[in-house]
Amino acid sequence: LDIQGGTGVSREVITLKSGDDLEQIAKRPVYANYLVQNIGCKAGEEYLELGNMEKPLRIGESIGDVDSDAMARLMIRRTITEHLEKELRLAPQGIKVLSLFFIDHVHKYRSYSDDGQPVKGPYALMFEEEYRKAAAIPKYRSLFMEVDMVSAPGEVHDGYFSIDKKGTWTDTAENNQSSRDSAERAYNLIMKDKEKLLSFETKLKFIFSHSALREGWDNPNVFQICAIREMGTERERRQTIGRGLRLCVNQ
Repeated sequence: LDIQGGTGVSREVITLKSGDDLEQIAKRPVYANYLVQNIGCKAGEEYLELGNMEKPLRIGESIGDVDSDAMARLMIRRTITEHLEKELRLAPQGIKVLSLFFIDHVHKYRSYSDDGQPVKGPYALMFEEEYRKAAAIPKYRSLFMEVDMVSAPGEVHDGYFSIDKKGTWTDTAENNQSSRDSAERAYNLIMKDKEKLLSFETKLKFIFSHSALREGWDNPNVFQICAIREMGTERERRQTIGRGLRLCVNQ
């Protein structure tokens, strides 16, 4: 369950059974007077039936308003923290750490102004804000001793997406030939710079993608995978996780 609290949303694993008081289990007053009446666990037909609700909750539905941006920010923050923890341990061994984000829509990372200039979307802005905050934590100070924090937040991340015929970035469904052609163009772009990503001389460490990196692209130094999107089929989830199941290499 994604549990809503006073400062945002957290993803927690909790055990529920009929008769449970959701407020007590989740320890959140927003769920007051919601008693668990029934739980459906059949694949594709999952639901949670609660007292005081006219219809059961399905996957992806919520009680009240769950701020999706707050959830994305928490996920980005956690990924940055995990990344820096790995850097503390692995950078002295000559191992560069990479993190990979899969996002729901390209425009949330990069969009375009009226005159066609690229503009940072909310995910890019969230990342830079959270990266600056993390850099100020004393525990990670040694990682930023010679880093210019004015420019660094914008230099350590980039997005790799399919390019449409107009030369702009686009979501990729990969369910028709046109989409597959767009994905191939993105794949070729990434493959050309694949080895450079492993060098400390390349500042890029955090890669944002929509779907172009789900399969066929393996970089052994991907340590964190953050999926800010719904991963539907088991095959898709396996492909996504597979991006990070490689033995890392040093310089």
